[in-house]
Amino acid sequence: MTKADLVEGVTLAVEKTSGPMISKKDCARVVDAFLDAIKDALKEQKNIEVRGFGTFKIRQRKTRMARNPRTGAPVEVSARPVPVFKPSKELRALVADVDISELAGE
Repeated sequence: MTKADLVEGVTLAVEKTSGPMISKKDCARVVDAFLDAIKDALKEQKNIEVRGFGTFKIRQRKTRMARNPRTGAPVEVSARPVPVFKPSKELRALVADVDISELAGE
């Protein structure tokens, strides 16, 4: 699914619930603003929790040794922050097509 597909889906969902009051351009602005808010929060090292969907976090990767694939020489890869996503139990159950009570035993 691309961002254009996501905008289309949001537009159709809004049309179903409240009629054709919001244009596709406005829905695209909403999707862009939502994604920008997530990016800005992650840039500031903040976690984002969307109940029923999941959590976006910044995790620190440790310094590690790797190999240059061309020469085989060892190269040190420095520590750096990386974004990660952890899905909620509800989202995992939806994707697995399982009742959420079955995941409670984890």
